[in-house]
Amino acid sequence: MVIPARGAQHRLDLTLAALAAQTYPASLTEVIVVDDGSSPPLRLPEIRPENTRIIVSPPGGRGPGHAMNAGIAAAGGEIVHRLDADMVICAEHLESLFRWHHLTDYLVTIGGKRFTEEPELTPEAVYDAVKRGDFDSLFDPAALVASSTEATIERLDGLRKSRNPYQVCTGPTVSLRRTLLAEVGGFDPEVVRGQDTEFAYRLAQAGAVFIPDPAARAVHLGMPAQRGEHREAIIRLVETYLAHRVPLRRDLRKDRGRRWLIPFVEVVFDATGADERRVRAAVDAALSGTLTDVAVTLVGTWPDPAAPGGPQWHGPAFDRALVHELLRHDPRVRFAERPAPTAAPAPFRYTAPIDAPPTGDLLERMTKVMLEERLGMLVVELDGGGTATLERTEAVARARLLAAPGERLTDVIEATHGVRHAAEREFRRAAGRDEPAAKRPEPAGGQAAQEAERRAARRREGQAARPAAKEPAPAQPGGRSVWGRLGLFRRS
Repeated sequence: MVIPARGAQHRLDLTLAALAAQTYPASLTEVIVVDDGSSPPLRLPEIRPENTRIIVSPPGGRGPGHAMNAGIAAAGGEIVHRLDADMVICAEHLESLFRWHHLTDYLVTIGGKRFTEEPELTPEAVYDAVKRGDFDSLFDPAALVASSTEATIERLDGLRKSRNPYQVCTGPTVSLRRTLLAEVGGFDPEVVRGQDTEFAYRLAQAGAVFIPDPAARAVHLGMPAQRGEHREAIIRLVETYLAHRVPLRRDLRKDRGRRWLIPFVEVVFDATGADERRVRAAVDAALSGTLTDVAVTLVGTWPDPAAPGGPQWHGPAFDRALVHELLRHDPRVRFAERPAPTAAPAPFRYTAPIDAPPTGDLLERMTKVMLEERLGMLVVELDGGGTATLERTEAVARARLLAAPGERLTDVIEATHGVRHAAEREFRRAAGRDEPAAKRPEPAGGQAAQEAERRAARRREGQAARPAAKEPAPAQPGGRSVWGRLGLFRRS
């Protein structure tokens, strides 16, 4: 357990007193309090769990995210639990959250939280009441204020109806396995407000399932900061951090000309064998659409700028060198020998032939359908022949966790999130009328006529079978059982 703390020694004493009275075996837990610059320094109270220690947040940063990373690095447990230093929890709190982690290793469990003005309590009173199972006697029920997250969880049937369950994972009491935490790289120490939501967003993109357990009750000592005199400033600060790091918050990205830290869509082109003009045209088309927070990954064999030797003046190597030098200085363009397993932290990935890049508002319309229908994958039959795929990152990541050896990821995505097949022209409709398709770049080198003829031939021949989805990167061996795809595990 990791408790980031700054000052408020008395509240920490009450938190540790409740932790000392848990039904979960104390021999199986360690508690690390991370002192994030308290003056005077924090101390361990007399009533505390048996395996409790204090460490000082290391230099080079400050804030809960930085402190959490320090505590996680010092901890040795398989499960990491984050608890605020002003939370009093019921006796079954840890047991209720930790039991879920015996089922599988990609769960994030969330405890309950209510607020109250801090009553006059002693650590002895807290320990005695929690130990005898009389948690409710510590607080006046009429004075408890329900948190907005609890109300959201109840309204959405325990998150079963939630489109973005990560949004309720706001941090005061959360547990997950260390392997899942390592997968997303821990907390972002640069985020000083809203770090829990940003962290939970990255967990969602890694395929995590969020489990709120109402049996894990807790009371937060003090009212939420958003209700205080600095409410507006705090909200503005949180939104500033989230705007760059949580692309699904479309309401925060209304400045269309701005560059954002994390793209909304990663567009992937296989540039193998394509000359410089074709690659440049495809990249320009993808980056000039109505969606401005787009990044492009070019897959191929790319030169090392530091390698010795002069340029080759003709052939594929010359074109690759031109493309690389032209685009490597654009932060929106990436070069790779193969695509990463998922687009994380971007929430979507669009993969298309290099001669059929998305143009105009095509990506915007497709992602809107994905969000509205909560799809895991959209397979698009292109007007000129061939297919493109739009993948939801969290669906692909979940499929990689669940897939049995040799099982197609698209089949798993179909079971957990759904796969839809559609024609490109469906996304070029406006106000009930067909929009003319935006002009795509013509292949270079005098090949336009041949390419047009090939596309026309494909249209004449037609495709008897439904277009096949381009298979996402294969899962690692050792997939999960089928039961985990259904019910609570479907789109959580």
